[in-house]
Parts: sequence; C-alpha cells; structure tokens
Amino acid sequence: MGGRFRASRGGVSVSFTEVEVTVLRQLLGELLELLATRDDGEAADPLAAMVGIGTETRRPEDPALARLFPDAYRDDPDAASDFRRYTEASLRERKTAAARTALATLDDGPGRRTLDRGAAVAWLGTLNDLRLAMGERLHITEDWEADLADLAEDDPRAYAVAVYDLLTMMQDSLVHALD
Repeated sequence: MGGRFRASRGGVSVSFTEVEVTVLRQLLGELLELLATRDDGEAADPLAAMVGIGTETRRPEDPALARLFPDAYRDDPDAASDFRRYTEASLRERKTAAARTALATLDDGPGRRTLDRGAAVAWLGTLNDLRLAMGERLHITEDWEADLADLAEDDPRAYAVAVYDLLTMMQDSLVHALD
C-alpha cells in the first residue's frame, strides 16, 4: 500500500499507487471546486480583494464549507461576522494554494516522490480539509469508527468511508513524518 509519508533526507517521502493518485486527484478537484464556491453567487468586491479583505460576513450555508470556515465567535454573531470579513478571503486563498500544491505533486502519476517541508505542510492542511469536508458529508462524529462499524458492504457510504479512512491514515503518517 502506498500513501504513507515517511521522513527522509530531503524532506518527506511518499509513494502513491495508481488508484490513490486517481482518487486523490478527484478529491482535490472537488475540494478546489468547493473552495471556489460562494453562497451568495456574487463576484468578489475588487477593492476589498485588493486590500485583502472579503465582503462575506455570513457563515456558509453549505455544511462542508461551514466546517472549513467556522464562526470564530459562537456567542457573538457581530464579532463572528467581522472576523469572517477580515479573514475568510485569505484563509480561502491559503487553502486553495495548499490544495493546488498537493494536486501538483500528483502530476507525475503513481510512484515515489520527496516533498520539501512546505509541500508536506500543504499536504497536511489539505488532508485535514478533505477529512473535514468528507466527515461533514458523511455525518462522521468523533466516534466515527464505532458509528460506522456496522456499515454494510453494499451501503452507498462504504466506499466513501474507506476513502475517509485512507485520508486518516495518510494524515497520521504525515504528522509522524513531520514530527
């Protein structure tokens, strides 16, 4: 099995199988689409974008986006709105850049590659974002292994749960490789 990250002389090495490359490309493409989504359907304000702030002040309606961009202040909606306005655009840009970095490392297809620390950290953030979005879509809780222990093989979620498990294993191996 590939997909395990290991510390190496040049940074972090990983070997991906053909199936992993195919699945990861699909997931990363979907994550990039999700990150490009705005609930209001409006284009960004050019002046706000120029100075690095956003115009969005509402929590995203899409549960997966809301998980990726949670409210910073649960008990103070006004503070949460202000915080979102000043941080969401740059956070969205950083998440998008990290996902693109991860996707670019798959350009050579299956096989072994060595990631420098920056690319490894981008992978770590992106694996986390993928797991958060998938976890929200699959209604996974902290006790997800117990929640899904009785999942039948023919359950439509079985494949997605297996992919979630793969992402979990990859993230864990990357944390240890960076440690």
